[in-house]
Amino acid sequence: MAGMISEWLTQFRLYNRNIRLFLLASVLANIGMGVFLIIYNYYIRELGFDDSVNGRVIAMQSMATALLLLPAGLLSDRFGRKKIILIGAVFAALSLFLRSVLAVEELLLATAFMTGMFMSFIQVSAIPLLAENSTEKERVHLFSLNFAMIMLANVIGNLLGGTMSDVLTHFGGLSPLWSIRITLLAGSAFFIASLIPVLKIREENKLTEQKDREKSLKKLFTTHRSSLKIILLFAGAQLIIGFGSGLVIPYLNLYFVDRFAVSHSMVGLILSAGQLMTAIALMIGPAVVKKYGEVMAVVILQLASIPFLLITAFTENIWFAVFGFLFRQALMNAGNPIQMSLMMRSVNDNMKGLANSVGQAVFQLGWAVMGPVSTGIVLMYGAYTGYAVVFSITCALYILGTVYFFFVFRERPDKSKNEQQNLSA
Repeated sequence: MAGMISEWLTQFRLYNRNIRLFLLASVLANIGMGVFLIIYNYYIRELGFDDSVNGRVIAMQSMATALLLLPAGLLSDRFGRKKIILIGAVFAALSLFLRSVLAVEELLLATAFMTGMFMSFIQVSAIPLLAENSTEKERVHLFSLNFAMIMLANVIGNLLGGTMSDVLTHFGGLSPLWSIRITLLAGSAFFIASLIPVLKIREENKLTEQKDREKSLKKLFTTHRSSLKIILLFAGAQLIIGFGSGLVIPYLNLYFVDRFAVSHSMVGLILSAGQLMTAIALMIGPAVVKKYGEVMAVVILQLASIPFLLITAFTENIWFAVFGFLFRQALMNAGNPIQMSLMMRSVNDNMKGLANSVGQAVFQLGWAVMGPVSTGIVLMYGAYTGYAVVFSITCALYILGTVYFFFVFRERPDKSKNEQQNLSA
């Protein structure tokens, strides 16, 4: 353990100023988002709306993100990572502030769409920014650290949101509505604070020499055909995994309530523990890569999660369910930064934003398509059999996606370097 900690500290010292600034910005922004994730649904209820409004708000935000991911990725490749992140962060922060004070349904829906739209700017540019400011040897550790810090920041935001609103209500003498509103404004303040380190990032335009060659999308795609092929192959893997994930992950809170009749606060603790376990697993991922390589590390981690998912599917004991959930969550997600590292290494610099946006878009498509399927199965078969069926289908899709990933990427050469050489020749 001491050796692992020493290795991580050594890696962190090697990261340049841009990476450190971005990681700080990411922590501040995700603390703010963590506050919103835990408390915003209650705000809508306190305004007097029913849960159908909550559903429409979530749908509007997800729809906006899915629609804007591809355009945002292309803008990121064309105009630079910092500019797109900064634009996204400014308007996302504004949307969070407005959502904290507005009380009209139409405005709540409009600002939710605004949040989803501009968060997509940040999402598609973050990984390419980190990739362009690091070496290939640093990236697995860096992406793992980034994902782990996001998880920990969300946990802090979740705990802060729940605790602060309760304290303001029970000890501050405020109404539940104003307690939640002030808590949301505090979350907005964290997100706004993330703008400061983003402004200090200094980005060099590494694409200047290729500027004249990248003036049209047609030219972009004809110049980098092998990178585009790799992006589509990655998208295939993400789509299969997204279908499996969409059956289960959005409804884990309902699973614990429906099958075991636990309280909502208990569900919050369980899900927070899952994020902490994931953060720990993300830190272990690079050691697996060092021993087995990137592709095999992803395959091993994802397949290792399957038995724990099956435990969660069929157990009638809450503690076995929690045990299965925690280890499935940690192992399955530990492979994500490794895949990101492999993808960023495999595609041309001009295609990194597009690659990231395509992967996220198809993953979200899986969630959108499989959501109604999951709820329909549970309604049809009940809390035990329904979830057992859903989780089993997810297992099959995870295995299929992992096997696909293995056979497609096990010996794929890095063709993006050849493209770069041809362009500079």
